Amino acid sequence: MRILFVHDNFPAQFGPIGEYLAAKGWEAVFGTARKNARHPTIKTFNYAPHREITKGVHPYAGTFEKAVINGQAVARACFELKRKGYNPDVMVAHSGWGPGMFLKDVWPDARYVGYFEWYYQPNGADVAFLTGEPQSDDELCRTRARNAPILADLAACDVGVAPTEWQRAQFPDRFKDRLVAIHDGILTDTYAPLPGATLKLEGLDLSEAEEIVTYVARGMEPYRGFPEFMAAMEIVMKRRPKAHVVVVGEDRVAYGKKLGEGDSFKKRALTSGQFDMQRLHFTGLLPRAAYLKVLQASSVHVYLTVPFVLSWSMMEAMSAGCLVVGSDTEPVRELIRDGVNGRLAPFRAPEKIAEVVCDALERRADHAEMRKAARDTILRTYAARDVYPKKEALFRG
Repeated sequence: MRILFVHDNFPAQFGPIGEYLAAKGWEAVFGTARKNARHPTIKTFNYAPHREITKGVHPYAGTFEKAVINGQAVARACFELKRKGYNPDVMVAHSGWGPGMFLKDVWPDARYVGYFEWYYQPNGADVAFLTGEPQSDDELCRTRARNAPILADLAACDVGVAPTEWQRAQFPDRFKDRLVAIHDGILTDTYAPLPGATLKLEGLDLSEAEEIVTYVARGMEPYRGFPEFMAAMEIVMKRRPKAHVVVVGEDRVAYGKKLGEGDSFKKRALTSGQFDMQRLHFTGLLPRAAYLKVLQASSVHVYLTVPFVLSWSMMEAMSAGCLVVGSDTEPVRELIRDGVNGRLAPFRAPEKIAEVVCDALERRADHAEMRKAARDTILRTYAARDVYPKKEALFRG
């Protein structure tokens, strides 16, 4: 079987399943906008949009034009592959940015599996949650228009995949029969507990720390509750003088509106709060092996998110046996039951988040079963060894 993956990033969600299929004898090819992408068992090729969106384009149309330009770049690269004799049996593309928009025009007979992370509701779960009030008339229309490339992929694909049931539920009912909920899969043998683990990274030695509170996100942003986390940690660090806080991620915004030049939510948090900087540690992005050490040494792992795409990091933390304090929001509640396999706290209540974290630190010895239940949740439903065969069957049709 020949399978083609297309994603602006690499390896992103498709790398691990690509490795699995390649090991089973599939010919896996990956098209990506990421330069210098290389892999020992997956063939890669690059595409690049030939221009930016039109200056002054209507605000509602900008997302669609960007997706079309991106899709055109993919199509051009794929037509060239076709001329050289390459014809996939299955095509898998990430929806929303346009890379899969014209795949069916290149290879109409190939099975097309769309990967759908999100559908933007006019008064969407994420936007309305953050603002706390309805969108303006203009924002309502613009939000609906953001779905144009997603809808184009829904129309073209043979079947679509959403990572969680809650993410699938965001799509209009009329499209849900085209979507199945199958997660990307967590490498549970890798993300496993390590009893007695301590944390020692390059430039950071917490091997003697008694309490380590961890937080992981690509960016330090409101979508992942970074302002609320920092406000909570100011309280925790005052109440727990031996607690260290480790923040993994970049000082940037990955989701949502960006701040002005020179401003960031990290700078705002450090300016508005009072922290013992000897116990507050920002690691930046980490290699996977170092990131795993952070999870395995964690006393309490905090994961906050608005109602939006659920992060792998929360699932990997659960798989590693972390005691997760998660936000009491829909995507988190799909996995975590308060007091059973983790703890929940209101997203907008730093004082309550701090209270739950402090209680978890105080009663760490009592939470062995909760940690085990967290890992069991991942093993039961989200383990890669069980997910990958389901994905393979879906790809085969």
